[in-house]
Amino acid sequence: MGEIVGAALLAHAPTIMMAKEDRYELNEGKEISLVPGLERFRSEVMDALRPDTVIVLDSHWFTTVEFCVSGQERRTGLFTSDELPRGMSQVPYDLKGNPALAGAIAERATACGVRTNAIADPCLPIHYPTVNLAHYLHRGEEWLSVSCAQTGETPDFLAVGQGIGHAVAASDRRVLLLASGSMSHRFWPLSQLHLHEASDPIHISRPEAREADLERLEWFYRGDHASVIDTMPEFLKHVPEARFGHYLMMAGACGGREWTWPGVRYSDYENATGTSQVHVWFARP
Repeated sequence: MGEIVGAALLAHAPTIMMAKEDRYELNEGKEISLVPGLERFRSEVMDALRPDTVIVLDSHWFTTVEFCVSGQERRTGLFTSDELPRGMSQVPYDLKGNPALAGAIAERATACGVRTNAIADPCLPIHYPTVNLAHYLHRGEEWLSVSCAQTGETPDFLAVGQGIGHAVAASDRRVLLLASGSMSHRFWPLSQLHLHEASDPIHISRPEAREADLERLEWFYRGDHASVIDTMPEFLKHVPEARFGHYLMMAGACGGREWTWPGVRYSDYENATGTSQVHVWFARP
């Protein structure tokens, strides 16, 4: 019988892929906390847990009429971002998949009421919420990605997560869930971006968004996921990335409103051009 051995909300901000000297220049001569946070997450969490499979809930894989799961035997190649081609250029990736688990996730999520399909097309694009985390964290485990339907609403994300949980339980895999994305996610206008590139959260694009993020971080630390879920209508006003679908699928897989695993931060709460960035680890008790 399989199990979810842990879950994390991890930032994939493009700045983590910049050269160290460029990160320092952008951040007033200091390192952003996201990079050492990922390195510590790998050594303290993943090296200890040794999961068989990592499932990335990818906040940039936007599907429209369904949710999708990467169903290939292997994804390999070079990734250049169409969004930021200078910052993420020809990044190598080589990720073993698990078609059987991908198919089971699609079947179980569909049975939970949300159309979901596993896609094995070798030409299926990959996105940097998966690639950037893999750059720091992948050590040969199976890696799957799950899309965030841009038409999805909170109940849809929770239901897909429930399907993921059911599929993992019916498998023989020890699975780590990575919700790859941010909390509030509103950029500064292009003409003002250069004034707000440092990591200090004073640069988050709206003070009220920063306060909403910090409130939810406190709930994370207490394991109060029910409050996060119950207040999604209010949080959506602050434009969380992917309608916070990456987090909601993770929560759904771990029990939804009944999920009580407390969170531990693995980075500061930081800014990236107006958007919030943070790493939070939820250990299975």
